[in-house]
Amino acid sequence: MDKKKPTLEDIFNDDEFGLLESKVKTTTVKTDEDRLVDSFEEINTFFDKNKREPSTSSMSEYGLLARLKNFRQNEVQKKVLKPYDRHDLLGYVEMEKQTIDDILNEEDDFGLLDAGTNLDIFKFKHIPKSEDRAETDFVAKRTPIKEKEFKKYEEMFLQVHREIKEGKRKIVEFKDVEKHLQKGRFYIADGIMLYLEDVIFKRENSENLKSSTKRRKDGRTRTIFENGTLSNMFYRSLGKTIYNGGKKMITDTFEGQTQELFINSGLVNEEDLQTGWIYILKSKSTNREIAGIKDLYKIGFASNSVDDRIKNAKKEATYLFADVKKVATYKVYNRNADKLESLLHRFFASACLDIDLFNEKGQRINPREWFVVPFEIIEEAVELIINENILNHEYDAESQKISLKTN
Repeated sequence: MDKKKPTLEDIFNDDEFGLLESKVKTTTVKTDEDRLVDSFEEINTFFDKNKREPSTSSMSEYGLLARLKNFRQNEVQKKVLKPYDRHDLLGYVEMEKQTIDDILNEEDDFGLLDAGTNLDIFKFKHIPKSEDRAETDFVAKRTPIKEKEFKKYEEMFLQVHREIKEGKRKIVEFKDVEKHLQKGRFYIADGIMLYLEDVIFKRENSENLKSSTKRRKDGRTRTIFENGTLSNMFYRSLGKTIYNGGKKMITDTFEGQTQELFINSGLVNEEDLQTGWIYILKSKSTNREIAGIKDLYKIGFASNSVDDRIKNAKKEATYLFADVKKVATYKVYNRNADKLESLLHRFFASACLDIDLFNEKGQRINPREWFVVPFEIIEEAVELIINENILNHEYDAESQKISLKTN
């Protein structure tokens, strides 16, 4: 009688010497890209531990610093390392993005992109049909800017790129829309730099909105993109675009004494030190020559109480020998308030009051801290200082408007 032939299962189950056991081989050989990433990760680890970039304080740090500088100067390596740059040590890197066409034109060996005739997966059952939803009255689109008009913006974007490279500006995380999305500042969305030139905080068609939604700031913006396009998307939509596009904003910079300037914009910590006040005053003078001037304001600085500073106003030439009325006061933290005052004086120099007064001894006095400027324009200038963007703007006394510098 013939023996029963063993099956494959019998053979596999009767492997006394383990001849059929197979282990997946792994390789420990690293590619050039792996070694490059590992080298950069050492710098990341140093930053994780010390909360700063390596310096020249020791040989080990000097080596990391030299390596970081080499990475920053090598555009090819920067593109490889940017996805691992969790501390933004490499700065802005223009990445090549794969388009939908690129994806669809790639070889699809397994037919994963073949839709066939069954498109049921694209039929959503639990959301309203388009005809059942209220139509949006307006959809913001990016439109090209004429080359002549874009020239001044192009120069501005190039300047910002230079300042980032020189370390005068930094790319930091964008966190809070209402606190950090401000007129006159620069941001990055999907690798493209943009400039929020203007925003009008006014809601359109808000009748059906909840009260909590109505209270949030929103309105149309004028947003310039460095690729030569313009959009008037909503303020909150722009915030979402930046947030979803990488959450990056660009810090601002000053030159000269403005580098030491800082006004706290509502984010005061316990360790912050108030260093003075900036105040805006209006004169109560009965002198016809003074009382007849519309939009006449004094921009001044006080290291202590503003009330103490102005209590003897009618005896001092700087207050035009008359009592004054406080229009606005601004607390200044961590920096010299007198430098802020000086900056505002320079900004509005073309609108400075030029008048001669005489004291009781007949001495001629020419006070230089009074300016013929609408109050809302002064407020706008203070806002530009808070945003650290005043150097990109200028004031025209004739039109009484602040505008972006053209050169």
